[in-house]
Amino acid sequence: MNIQDLIRPTIKALKPYSSARDEFQGNSDAMVFLDANENPYENGVNRYPDPQQRTVKSLLSEIKNVPIKNILLGNGSDEVLDLIFRAFCEPNQDNIITLPPTYGMYSVLANINAVDIKSVQLDENFQPKVDEILNIADSNSKLLFICSPNNPTGNSFASAAISKLVKEFKGIVVIDEAYIDFSNEESWASKLAEFPNLIVTQTLSKAYGMAGIRLGICFASEEIISVLNRIKPPYNVNELTQQKGIEQLKNKALTAQQISEILEERNVLIDQLKTVSYVSKIYPSDANFVLVKVDDATKRYNQLIEKGIVIRNRTTQPGCENTLRLTVGRPEENKILIDTLKSI
Repeated sequence: MNIQDLIRPTIKALKPYSSARDEFQGNSDAMVFLDANENPYENGVNRYPDPQQRTVKSLLSEIKNVPIKNILLGNGSDEVLDLIFRAFCEPNQDNIITLPPTYGMYSVLANINAVDIKSVQLDENFQPKVDEILNIADSNSKLLFICSPNNPTGNSFASAAISKLVKEFKGIVVIDEAYIDFSNEESWASKLAEFPNLIVTQTLSKAYGMAGIRLGICFASEEIISVLNRIKPPYNVNELTQQKGIEQLKNKALTAQQISEILEERNVLIDQLKTVSYVSKIYPSDANFVLVKVDDATKRYNQLIEKGIVIRNRTTQPGCENTLRLTVGRPEENKILIDTLKSI
């Protein structure tokens, strides 16, 4: 596959903006910076941030075992996804393929970028219908979005199914791994060298507990990363986000402990949900949440709101009729949830 054939002509012809911090890349020690029209009085944030977030990428490279050249960072994963649309999808001409029920921003971004949407609903086990997906694709199908572990269902997709899609889909395959840290499955980022059309997105919002700083991660071939770097805003990840990201990424023990506790609490929550009379099904989860089928999702959602507990009612999503999505909280929060579910 020739990735250059998939890139929009206007993007290939684009001359990227070069910021002051892009142009000077030497040793900054003892240098007097008078190049970027910054306020010269130091307060920790008076200088523009590193446009390539080198320190953050270095830590991620070590943790995720992915070379720095294969990493791009964004203002949350949503910015990363938007950049992918801008690079590969021609407005009012191309289309994407989504697999509902899935993360809703894929469709939102498609609409924003004037890109058509083809959808193939997951089967009754929330697995992709591989042949149907490949058959629905046409010459203008530029992106295929695979969310695994999937939101809102919580399950991982079969490796063989994903492998066939990556091999046979004629466009870019984007695997959204926002919840991969809670799964025993291996990240598809380990297969970047094998599949030139593969993009893997992850986030620091879930397992790393940094939803508030908005830091999304993109793993892809050096060729794709180069394209995305050409069109990203010059300082898309601010200094405070980089500082907090570095601090948290260095604290590997804390992250590992919190992931372990969340997984333990997920098992406790599932066991307790089995004793709730109106819960008819608990779906398998490789994420930090559990999807359950109940008798009347809207009724139960409203009852929980009245009791001061906020969850997600997913009953409007395809294949998710009368389901509730429950995030795994701290032990005391999960106890309150279970006690309340049993009492209503």
